[in-house]
Amino acid sequence: MSDKILDCSDLDNHMGKPIAPASMKEPLNNNDFRRWAQAMHYPNLLHYDHDFAAESRYGRLVAPQSFAVATDDGHGAGPACVGMIPESHLIFGGDEWWFYGPKMFAGDWITNEKIPFDYVVKDTKFAGPTCFQRGDNNYYNQNGDFVAKQRSTTIRYRADLAVEMGAMADNTDDPVWTPEALKELEDKKYEYIKMMHELGHGKRYWDDVEVNSELPVRVIGPHSIASFTTEWRAYPFTIWGTTNRPGYDLAGMGFTEEMAGYENDPVMEKDNPEWTDGAYFGPSRGHLFPEYARKIGMPRGYGYGASMGAWILDYLSGWAGEWGQVVHCNSSYRGPAFTGDSTIMTGTIVEKSTDEDGRNIVQVKCKMTNQLGHVMATATAEVELPKK
Repeated sequence: MSDKILDCSDLDNHMGKPIAPASMKEPLNNNDFRRWAQAMHYPNLLHYDHDFAAESRYGRLVAPQSFAVATDDGHGAGPACVGMIPESHLIFGGDEWWFYGPKMFAGDWITNEKIPFDYVVKDTKFAGPTCFQRGDNNYYNQNGDFVAKQRSTTIRYRADLAVEMGAMADNTDDPVWTPEALKELEDKKYEYIKMMHELGHGKRYWDDVEVNSELPVRVIGPHSIASFTTEWRAYPFTIWGTTNRPGYDLAGMGFTEEMAGYENDPVMEKDNPEWTDGAYFGPSRGHLFPEYARKIGMPRGYGYGASMGAWILDYLSGWAGEWGQVVHCNSSYRGPAFTGDSTIMTGTIVEKSTDEDGRNIVQVKCKMTNQLGHVMATATAEVELPKK
């Protein structure tokens, strides 16, 4: 391959052409929601506590808004990873979400219609020429109700150039936390949890929210291989036999030989399923095995971009309460969560308005950093709140 050339010539053959949808083999279950809330570090009683949920506006457990991505077969990345880019790898670059009102409950069936959207190539300090590719995921329930749209951005790059340029080469060791620092972290985490408990079934009124006011801080971490594994296993598609998998030709997309494998392969799942679920082999194993993380330019085990998006949606939803909802959120990921780091989320109300549909909206600017202040993600979101 030519030096520092990223061949994206095949991508134009796929833009705008729908690809095979992913669908579940069984309806959603309350334990799917509980597992998800636990794995995303989101102790909102509405999504896991039977008694609390029974007294809510829904009268039963309801899925977090962030759960939509868990009903796909690949974090929403499928339509943003079509076409051949030789000797490439992929990380998440962002997600834009639109929510249309319908909620997800036990017994629902969700189908995702996937359409590649567009791409652009830019030069980056991480890997030189880099492809930012987008694709749409349209989530419908069994009644045909449009639940949500996710426009996912992937970052596709040559793994050898990322290793050669070594932008993260000096960040291989986990930070060491003292017992005092860990206690301080846990105390900070509980402040956000306590905020949700105090709101309970109450309403956070649009009238009472002031522009320039700050949302409570949300803290997650320190992250670990164990916590990333727990996140991975909360996506139902990672469990053997759960999903009607259209299958992906990972080698045909250009993934390097040692990272391609049989992830999400419906044929291999019946023969040797350990080769297919992404934890041990294939493109996803870099998250859980530092040896493979370093082969694609990452210094150590790192978290999932789709989980970062879920953390942001949960952050906003937990603040809005059960009578509010996120209607739109555009998140840009600048760097992953690494093992040993913590994640700190902050938000500021920047605008209040009533939209053309008569909804009372607050716009929130969010930032996600690690404990050193390095920015991991930014987001702008519109949240609907009830009016007095």
